[in-house]
Amino acid sequence: MNIQIQKNPKGDLVHLLTDLTQLAQTDLLKEEVEQFENGVKNKIYQQVFFRNHRPEWLVYVPCIEDEDANFEAFRKAGAALFKALKQYKISEIGLINQDKHEQHTYCFLEGLILSSYQFLKYRSDAKALQHDLKNISVEKESTNAKSIAKLSTICKAVFLARTLVNEPSNFLTATQLSEEVKAMGKEGMFKVSVYGQAKIEQLGMGGILAVNKGSTEPATFTILEHKPAKAKNSKPIVLVGKGVVYDTGGLSLKPTPNSMDKMKSDMSGAALVAGVLYILGSLDIPLHVIGLIPATDNRPGGNAYTPGDVIKMYSGHTVEVLNTDAEGRMLLADALHFAKKYQPEFVADFATLTGAAANAIGDVAMVAMGNIGDYYMKKFKKIGKSVNEKIVELPLWEEYGEMIKSEIADMKNIGGPVGGAITAGKFLEKYTDYPWVHFDIAGVSFRDSAKHYLSAGGTGYGIRMMAEYLIKMSEK
Repeated sequence: MNIQIQKNPKGDLVHLLTDLTQLAQTDLLKEEVEQFENGVKNKIYQQVFFRNHRPEWLVYVPCIEDEDANFEAFRKAGAALFKALKQYKISEIGLINQDKHEQHTYCFLEGLILSSYQFLKYRSDAKALQHDLKNISVEKESTNAKSIAKLSTICKAVFLARTLVNEPSNFLTATQLSEEVKAMGKEGMFKVSVYGQAKIEQLGMGGILAVNKGSTEPATFTILEHKPAKAKNSKPIVLVGKGVVYDTGGLSLKPTPNSMDKMKSDMSGAALVAGVLYILGSLDIPLHVIGLIPATDNRPGGNAYTPGDVIKMYSGHTVEVLNTDAEGRMLLADALHFAKKYQPEFVADFATLTGAAANAIGDVAMVAMGNIGDYYMKKFKKIGKSVNEKIVELPLWEEYGEMIKSEIADMKNIGGPVGGAITAGKFLEKYTDYPWVHFDIAGVSFRDSAKHYLSAGGTGYGIRMMAEYLIKMSEK
């Protein structure tokens, strides 16, 4: 999507209004003003009029005292407009925000652009299905160049992440995932290094190797790094993303309906981390940030690890495997231990880790827990609310640690029938000795159908929150 700032926007005009007095700044006729006002009374906030047979849209967003709620209202309004533009086969619009509020413009465009995502790689009728919108020009008083650059980059990163998640597993092996991340690094100007199977074996990353045993494809461990010359942080921030490119559950086989059929999305955490690094590199954000992506598929092959096995992890800890479908924590544990070598300021991991998290809060938020402390957690929650990627914090009380104690090893890889999201977090905590936060994105990373600006399939949920957090951190 090409976005330009112009004194006089080109294309079919879109007027964004937050107060009906702003109608005076449009060219509506008296009877059209009355029509629009009557529509607003009936909560019809988007209306189209015609000038010389060309459509001209008026979009009204009533604001309230909660500014975060207003931002989301603008995103939804942008998404609703995109549907209309698609119906009319509009190729170019010119946006005038009558309240001149830059963040309102940003959020409106964000909702519109994110709604335009399409994954048509495998459709034979892709050309016919493509939407027509290619160009957006924005009145210069409604925005600025820095804002547009940030918006374009973040939306591009979300699109790249969504596409990674949407790719089928017969294309996106662990090796191919590393190649896709390399391509993102080349475009987004961050460094990418890949450890192959031999290096993973040499390091003794037992968690990754155990999950990989049933696969015919090698595992990978990909290291991403954005290290600007004038980074403001003396210790790096490390982001870890679960990269299970396909999860059958292993020998603890998942049922296919509503479960295994969506498990190409089990690498959503990896896509999220790659997307965030793409943003940081592209915008040259002055923070040193490292990404770690342990990747493999989890299959019930002849050599697959089995319930009852005891695995020696990269850290030296031993784990009694009671469920091979609790595989994500095995990968993440090795990556979290690896992160210690960087002496990080803090570590954040992102994973489609548990159905328990999705069952607890549905598709409206991600679950978070960790030892990172209130200062960081409050900021994550605040920024999550502002971009509508909400966060629900769960506790990591010691009682949950009791649930994963093993009689024959240092711990089990699952707890009991309750508290599954937390016992998974408690498992990961054992591999950290630094400030750490775990985000379980199982309920929000993939959708069966589109909702507002969240597309069907991969959503990229969490990228905007984490990127915004790091950008704001760099500005202090």
